[in-house]
This record gives sequence, structure tokens and C-alpha cells, in this order.
Amino acid sequence: MPKRILQGVVTSDKNEQTITVLVERRFKHPLLQKTVRKSKKYRAHDAENKFKVGDSVRIEECAPISKTKRWTVVLEA
Repeated sequence: MPKRILQGVVTSDKNEQTITVLVERRFKHPLLQKTVRKSKKYRAHDAENKFKVGDSVRIEECAPISKTKRWTVVLEA
């Protein structure tokens, strides 16, 4: 099964080797035909602590690293 890759913006880098990434998705509402924006935050593993708040990054699904981390940073988008 292929791993999911998402693109988002770093919103927090306060934890050691962890960043919080805000991923926004847009879709058309089935009834109203209006574009709806939904967002979700993911915690991702950043081994070198090189990403800072505001950076655009790509994250990839991985095996659980901790209680909340299931994603790892692939590269800067």
C-alpha cells in the first residue's frame, strides 16, 4: 500500500525533533457547490530540527514514532 504524502505549513517547532504541520484541503460542497476549506494539524518527526515556523513542507506517513507522531518530514516544498 502506498504511503500518503501531504503538503502543509509548519505552525510549531517548540518540541525537540517534532514539528506541527497544518494541512489544508479544499473541496466543493456536494449540495451548495461552494468551495469549502478544511484544515487539520499533524505532528511530524523532524530529526535535525531544521524546519521553522512558516516553512512549507511535505510529510509522509510512517510507522508510529510516539503516541502522537505517525508522520515524518520528507522535504521542503
